[in-house]
Amino acid sequence: MYRLRYRQVHLDYHTSPEIPGIGKDFNQREYQRTLKAGHVDSITTFSKCHHGWSYHPTKVGKMHPHLSFNLLRKQLDACKAIDVNVPIYLSAGVDNVASVEHPEWREVGANGQYQGWTREILQAGFHKMCFNSPYLDYLCRQIEEVARLFKDGDGFFLDIISQGQCCCKWCLAVMRKQGLDPLIEADRRACAQIALERYYRTTTAACRVVDAKKPVFHNSGHITRGSRDILKYFSHLELESLPTGGWGYDHFPLSAGYARGLKLDFLGMTGKFHMTWGEFGGFKHPHALRYECAAMLAYGSKCSVGDQLHPGGKLDASTYDLIGAAYAEVEQKEPWCDRAVNVAEIGVLSAASLHPGGARDDHPDTGACRILLEGQFLFDVLDAGMDFSPYRLLILPDTIRLPKGALRDKLIRYWKAGGRILLTGDSGLDENGKPVFPLGGKLEGVSPFSPDYVLPVPGVRPEFLKTPLVMYLPSRRLRVTTGQSLGPVYDPYFNRRYDHFCSHQHTPNRTQASPYACGVQQGRILYLAHPVFSMYRGWGAVPYRHYVTNAIRRLLGDPMVETSLPSTARLTLTRQAPEKRWILHLLSASPIRRGGAVELRDGDQVFHGRDVEVIEDLTPVRDTRVLIRLPGGRVPRTVTLEPQGKPVAFERTGDGIELMVDTFTCHQMVVLAY
Repeated sequence: MYRLRYRQVHLDYHTSPEIPGIGKDFNQREYQRTLKAGHVDSITTFSKCHHGWSYHPTKVGKMHPHLSFNLLRKQLDACKAIDVNVPIYLSAGVDNVASVEHPEWREVGANGQYQGWTREILQAGFHKMCFNSPYLDYLCRQIEEVARLFKDGDGFFLDIISQGQCCCKWCLAVMRKQGLDPLIEADRRACAQIALERYYRTTTAACRVVDAKKPVFHNSGHITRGSRDILKYFSHLELESLPTGGWGYDHFPLSAGYARGLKLDFLGMTGKFHMTWGEFGGFKHPHALRYECAAMLAYGSKCSVGDQLHPGGKLDASTYDLIGAAYAEVEQKEPWCDRAVNVAEIGVLSAASLHPGGARDDHPDTGACRILLEGQFLFDVLDAGMDFSPYRLLILPDTIRLPKGALRDKLIRYWKAGGRILLTGDSGLDENGKPVFPLGGKLEGVSPFSPDYVLPVPGVRPEFLKTPLVMYLPSRRLRVTTGQSLGPVYDPYFNRRYDHFCSHQHTPNRTQASPYACGVQQGRILYLAHPVFSMYRGWGAVPYRHYVTNAIRRLLGDPMVETSLPSTARLTLTRQAPEKRWILHLLSASPIRRGGAVELRDGDQVFHGRDVEVIEDLTPVRDTRVLIRLPGGRVPRTVTLEPQGKPVAFERTGDGIELMVDTFTCHQMVVLAY
């Protein structure tokens, strides 16, 4: 397995041809001093940007018109002298230099309009290129040239890897040859897949024309869960997840939870920006970057921080002070993170992995991840091809139907071998809407009412509720037979319509319960009739989380780790077998929303604001009670807080140990050595 370094920077350098003096302020010694101040050990550096310009002499592409020397060579030599790696970046999916000379190479939709970020001729932005066109041959020649010119580079980062439903003349020719009909969307998608497969095969070969082991990463903005067929073209993964750039703080844990099972080393990629890429002069608070890097370590990842180089070629001092504060802490913590294996007792079968073509934010997956994070459970995210046997409990969130086939058979084997399964909404139903597993109840279609109300039984009901709770999405009609009911559903008097409605929002519940239940448990199967994970993603109601976490605990039994942490805190557990130790990571920060959707006008210019999830304050967490149940009732020899090296007293209690962390801020590792 290719091993990544821990403290990386992704140095964007998308530079307009209208800006003079490219690289004029580059100074090797200052560049080195700044990287050292930032505790950086790897920096991804540009060969070719989105504009299409190269930052070194080239016989294939075009060097930036205002660059007079080999900037990439200067940067690479400066880094190698101080033992900093230099992966080399090329923009693959967009290239405005090529698009101006060859507009016929651009992606064109079925409506005749250009596709990608920039669809109109007079719109500022980058031009999406078609991988079925001769552009791909041009790109591969560029990559091969770089591979030969910079043999001492540390691999390739190829960006913007996607292919739309293009109908350029080359795509039309491919569809004719393959017997595909461009009038049919599914056939246009099939053509796009042909282009992508050709892209992966040819560009990876170009990257390795000199060195067959050269690291390669193809960036699509996120890792598509379930698309493991393309991983043969990857040496490692880089999980782009800028919390302030639209991803939010709960995206990375979900993405990392899946990447951990892919047998490739991976890093998390955040940014130093207040918002997202291309923001010159934008900075997040240092505490935010400290938390984000700590979270990467806790979730089993190496770290990368996105930056953007000024056209003059001088690294920004404020940026590397910001990065350095976070990376100094990462450097101290690396010994307890290197080759550590994540420990999880719950597996979430990803809905997105079974529904190809979905968005980055798949509602059932996102809702499940948030509930498990806020409930401080130990979990991984799985696709159908992964091993289910290590997990005490599998969760199938909301939309995972089980027609006859390999996945259904695999889940049945898991259950018969003693596994527990939590099903919600449509999950666990066959192609006819019938339960695959013995639920202990009958399903009678989808409720005609939306919303309806539930009153779960004590132990599953949120502790602070005594009356029915509104549920904003329709349920399956569940009539309990042999199982244990988890509580009744209360129907409303009627659905809200123009001819009968009540109050401002929706109709209240009837005072008598319906004959239907909100959930049922029979043995090691528990079913909730509502799509509760999508509901939590959509509405974020605190009682929903309590309802679901109580159901999880009822089915799971005693979890490996219990704490007194608030719902804003996170935890993970890892193991370093060679060092004979377990590492509990405690994380705490409180992201808040700032900004908003406003429109401001200044003459002919219109500026659009938006809300941003930010971290500014890191509040100490005091008196955290921790109960840990290691496998086999194992008792550690010592417990310490690291990297402080501070011993922690603990007591044996039943099948586990109990301890108290007096106080921590942002991130604390609790190391149990045996």
